Amino acid sequence: MREFLSSKTRLAMLAIAAFSVLNAGCSTLVASAAGGLADNLSTAILNQDDPQTVRDGAPAYLLLLDSFAEGSPKNPDILSSSANLYASYGAIFAGDEARAARMTGRARDYSERAICISYKRSCNWKDDTYDEFLGSLKGLKKKHAKYVYSYAISSLAYIRAHSGDWNALAELPQMEALLNRYLEISDANVEASVHTYLGILSSLRPPSLGGEPEKAREHFEKAIALTQGRDLSVKVEFARGYARLMYERELHDKLLHEVLAADPRQDGYTLTNVLAQQDALALLASADDYF
Repeated sequence: MREFLSSKTRLAMLAIAAFSVLNAGCSTLVASAAGGLADNLSTAILNQDDPQTVRDGAPAYLLLLDSFAEGSPKNPDILSSSANLYASYGAIFAGDEARAARMTGRARDYSERAICISYKRSCNWKDDTYDEFLGSLKGLKKKHAKYVYSYAISSLAYIRAHSGDWNALAELPQMEALLNRYLEISDANVEASVHTYLGILSSLRPPSLGGEPEKAREHFEKAIALTQGRDLSVKVEFARGYARLMYERELHDKLLHEVLAADPRQDGYTLTNVLAQQDALALLASADDYF
């Protein structure tokens, strides 16, 4: 589980990417405004090359989304928009553990409300056994995809922020199953990020303890192909998750040097690429001690 908790970027990259699946078909003028603002903010965040600017500027938008949620408490689009930004901010920019726990807790609350409104069976997920949870996923359709994604990413951000709670960590298998179901019902435009996260989940444990590193490698390679190598965070997670787990030093260093040699300014990936290059430097600096 340590590898899941160690990266400051892996949850943020997915939560930020969730903005791109918000649609504009909201049922009220307020909802349309919220959706449009979320889309515009998504573009601004993803193309920002100074993480501190995002850290300083996003809280004002969090309050704005809170106000939309207060005014339309049963609109799943507004709730999922709010969940996505709280999850990304709490995962990477909160600054301290207590604040991260609060912000990701709010993200999860918003996302639970959104999925419950759109898919009634999900309202009981917290009380379900694992088998009951798996059975409930069969009823999810394409129309539920964005709320499923928001719920999964908010939950993963929450789990990371509550790493001392074994009850929270025990939910990781459910989140893996939910992301796999998401791939079955979603459009293709966000599949790359989900493959990255499934790669991370598959490489949390060595094969002797039930891990599936070769499946992880397939997910990472799929994500690299889908993004045409423009999302540098995939290679960082490939190195951190698979190469370190399998003690493949040559692959580890090759991936990270490719990250550092690349231009981070790529449309839709600039922020996460800047963060990925910071992580790549740290991983290379610790490689001699690790291998």
